[in-house]
Amino acid sequence: MSKRVVVLALGGNGIQPSNSKGSYEDQFKNIDVTAKQIAGLIESRYKVVITHGNGPQVGTIMTQMAAAAEQVPEQPMRICGAMTQGQIGYLLQSRLQYHLLKMRGAPVPVCTVVTQVVVDKNDPAFQNPTKPVGSFYTKEEADAIGKANGYTMKEVAPEKPKPWRRVVCSPKPQDIVEIDSIMQLLDNHIVVISCGGGGIPVVRAGDGDYEGIDAVIDKDYTAALLAKKVDADFLMILTDVEKVAINYGKPDQKWLDSLSSGEAEDMHKRGEFPGGSMGPKVTAAIDFVRWGGEAAIITSLEKAREALEGKTGTIFRK
Repeated sequence: MSKRVVVLALGGNGIQPSNSKGSYEDQFKNIDVTAKQIAGLIESRYKVVITHGNGPQVGTIMTQMAAAAEQVPEQPMRICGAMTQGQIGYLLQSRLQYHLLKMRGAPVPVCTVVTQVVVDKNDPAFQNPTKPVGSFYTKEEADAIGKANGYTMKEVAPEKPKPWRRVVCSPKPQDIVEIDSIMQLLDNHIVVISCGGGGIPVVRAGDGDYEGIDAVIDKDYTAALLAKKVDADFLMILTDVEKVAINYGKPDQKWLDSLSSGEAEDMHKRGEFPGGSMGPKVTAAIDFVRWGGEAAIITSLEKAREALEGKTGTIFRK
């Protein structure tokens, strides 16, 4: 029997928790734990494609470049995204190789694909930059940086001494440039890491080329697109909670075991799933099961294997 295909969308907590300073040692330890959990799924005879967040890492690189701007030229944000795909991919694949070797007693190939994701240059999101990136600034600093570089700057954290940040657009993903390479690797039973951070945003140029742009594609939306492109059976979005909840944080909070796509959409319209946290994950889950996926699952990394067995997590079906 052929292996079933799972796309794992790894949240930022699986790489760098919010309380971490982001040192190499911290990220290595956290990714080692993450890789061991994922290796358990692969050992259960699933074909696995992994995608991941990269927000903290991109922010770190941009801050480092800004601090050294007088010594070395700053690079565009899309280059920072490519850097983090390589950085996180290296750590993930090296630890996956290690844990799979321990489990199987033989090497298992793992490959990171630096991935470009196509967006529509006419996407309405380009008219309304909303995604904060990079360092925090005072208003005076923000005004100067915005004027010098043509950036859009907004006050995003009034409670902070430096409340201003650069904001960029967040267009929807339309296509994956390297999808044929990803499929060939998957068909040859290679564990694939791809579309990190939602992918490097590109638009189609008139001559068939692709032009990189500075934007942030939501990683959960890209995960749903990737799952459809590889004809996955399951989309698993891993976050820091075991299940999705309604009335989250309130006395009448309720954890959800399973939802139809219609039920989830109705709850989303009522405002149960905030845009900055659970909203994109639920939207991605709905999109995948309506396309034809067997199930989408939102759960924690620690419960991933149990959730695939139907024992926990929030399961979405058409």
